[in-house]
Amino acid sequence: MTAPDSRIRPENLAVLYRAAAEKYIDQPAFAKRTKDGDFEPLSYADLFDRGLSLATALIDLGVESRDHVGLLSDNRLEWIICDYGIILAGAADVPRGADVTDADIKYILTHADVRVVFVENPVMLSKVRRCHLAGIRHIILMEGRPPEGDDALVLEDLLNEGRMLRERGDRRAEDRIAGVQPEDLFTLIYTSGTTGTPKGVQLTHANMAAQVCNLPFPLDPGGRNLSILPVWHSYERVFEMVAISWGMCTYYTTIRTISEDLKTVKPTVMASAPRLWENIYQKIYASVATASPVRRRLFELAYDAARRVNRAQRFLKGQEVDVTGRGRVENLRLAIRHLINLALFSIPLRILDSIVLKKLRGIVGGEFLGTISGGGALQPHVDEFFNFIGIPVLEGYGLTETAPVLAVRTWKNLVIGTVGPMYPETEVRIVELESGRLLYPDRSAKAHGRGRRGEIHVRGPQVMRGYYKDPEGTARVLKDGWLNTGDIGMVTFNDCLKILGRSKDTIVLLSGENIEPLPIEGRLTQSTLIDQCMVVGQDQKFIGVLIVPAVDAFRTAGIDVESALELQDHSVARSMVDGEIRRLVSAETGFKTFERIVAWRFLPKPFEIGDEMTATLKVRRHIVADKYMAVISGMYQ
Repeated sequence: MTAPDSRIRPENLAVLYRAAAEKYIDQPAFAKRTKDGDFEPLSYADLFDRGLSLATALIDLGVESRDHVGLLSDNRLEWIICDYGIILAGAADVPRGADVTDADIKYILTHADVRVVFVENPVMLSKVRRCHLAGIRHIILMEGRPPEGDDALVLEDLLNEGRMLRERGDRRAEDRIAGVQPEDLFTLIYTSGTTGTPKGVQLTHANMAAQVCNLPFPLDPGGRNLSILPVWHSYERVFEMVAISWGMCTYYTTIRTISEDLKTVKPTVMASAPRLWENIYQKIYASVATASPVRRRLFELAYDAARRVNRAQRFLKGQEVDVTGRGRVENLRLAIRHLINLALFSIPLRILDSIVLKKLRGIVGGEFLGTISGGGALQPHVDEFFNFIGIPVLEGYGLTETAPVLAVRTWKNLVIGTVGPMYPETEVRIVELESGRLLYPDRSAKAHGRGRRGEIHVRGPQVMRGYYKDPEGTARVLKDGWLNTGDIGMVTFNDCLKILGRSKDTIVLLSGENIEPLPIEGRLTQSTLIDQCMVVGQDQKFIGVLIVPAVDAFRTAGIDVESALELQDHSVARSMVDGEIRRLVSAETGFKTFERIVAWRFLPKPFEIGDEMTATLKVRRHIVADKYMAVISGMYQ
C-alpha cells in the first residue's frame, strides 16, 4: 500500500472527533443498514454535531468531567453517537455488549460508579431495571420508547434538547473538550476474561492516541471499513478510531449479513477475528469438495502454484519465519529450491490465478486491500491459504490492557507464523517463566536471545493505567511500567513476535511435562470433521480433548445424523475422528509422545459467545471445564 500518510494525529479523542469533522466534513463517517437493506451514511460533520448536542444534554443532566457513563449495546450507529457525546462531555464510557449477564450488569455498573447508562433497546432496559441498581440516576434508551410508567430517557429526545440548548448559545461542550487531558480515561473496559471476576481496565486518551498515531502502515483515505467485531471491545474500538483518523467510512454488519455486505460495501479493509476466516476457508473447501473433477483439479493446481511462488517470494524477501537462526548453507539450499519454484510455477500461476484464484478473491468484494486479524490465534493452514491466494491477512497481537495492539504484521513485513514486529514505541522482553531471568534482549547470548521461549513482558505508551479499584491486581501484572502479558512467545530471527501459548493455559501432567494446548488445538481444527476443540489433562497421566464435531462434514461423508449427540455412539464417526487425531497429532507432525491424544469425547453443542467463549472468541477454559466436568472425568476413569 502506498497511500499518502494524511491521517489525523490527535492528542485525545475529543480532538480527533473535532479535527475529523473539520477535515472530512461531508465525507461519510459511519453507515447503518436501513429496513430496505441499503446503507444510510452519516457525515463526519453531522456526527460531530450530534455528538456536541448529546454532550450538551448530558452536561445538563449533571454528567461531570471524568464521570463514568455506562454504554450497553451491540454495534450500531447510535453506539458511536453516544460515544461521541460521552467523550465530548469530558467523561469516560463503560461499555459492554447486549449479551451481558445480570450478574455482570450489577457488578460492572456498581463497581465503575456509573450514574448514567445508555441501553440499546427496551430489552436491555428491562435487564438493567431488574438489577435494582440504587446508584443509577438516568437510563437512556437508544432505540424505542420506555414502557408506560418507566422514566427512562430517549436518545433522540436528548439530541433535540441538546440542539436547542446550543441554538441558544450553550457552549459548555466546547469547554469540556478544552479540558480533556491525555492522562484522562476515555474508557473503562471490564474484561470478559477467560478466568475470574471482570477487571476494569483503565485506558487513557494517551493510550488511544498512541495507537492511532503509531499505526505502522498507511490505510486508504476515504476507504471503506466493514465492522463485525464487538464495538465495545478495545480491538474494534481502536480500529474505528484509526478509520476516523484516515477519513474512512465504517459500515456495521453482522454474521447473518456479512456475505452479502462484503459484496455490497466492497470494503477496502476490516478488523476481524480468526473464526471469520476459518468459516470462509471451510466454505471454500466444502464447495471444492462438491465441484466437478476438472474444477477440483484446477483449484488444486492453482493453490499449489500460489503456495510455491508465495513461499519463494517471502523467503527471498526475508519474510519466512526463522526461529532457529538458519546458517548460510541452509539458506543457500533453501534459496536454490525457491528460485527453482519461481522459475517453474510463476507462469502457471498467472494463468491459473485468472481462472481460479481471482474468483475466490471476489468473495471479499473485489477491492479488498487486507484485514487485520486479532483476538485469537489464526490457524496456520488458514493463515497461509488466504495470504497465498491474494487476500492479505495482517495478524496482530495485544490485550485489552494495552489498548490493545502490541505487535502487528505490515504489508511490507508479512511473516506468516508470527504476529509481526512490535508496534512503534513498544518494547518487549522475553522472561524465563520459573526464574524471571531475562532471555531477550540478552547481549551475552547468540543473536541477543532471539529464538528463546519465555513469558512476554511489554512496555509502551499503550499500556493501561491499571485496574480500577484494584491495586493488588494491578501490581501483579504491572511493575516499573512493564506489563506481564501472561503469554508465552519468542522474538524470531527476523525480528517478529511469535506467540506460542498462554502461561495460564499451560497443562501440567502428573509426570511434570508442560503442554501448551493451543498448537495441538490448532492442528486438530485443520480437520474438516472438527469444528472446535479444547485440550484437557491438568494433573492427569495423559491429555485428552473435547471435540465439537462439524456435523455437516459428517453428513457430506455419508453419515446421516441430525446432531452432535447422535455422533457420540456412531462407530464409523468415531473411527473417522480417531484416524484424524492420529494423522494430525503425531511424531510426523512434530508432536512429542506426551502431547499425543489418548482419549477424546464429542460435545453436544458448539462453544458460544457469552458462555464458553469471550467476545473475541477465546475459549473460557474454566467455564468449559466446569460445564463438562463429568465428561472429562469419564475420560480418565
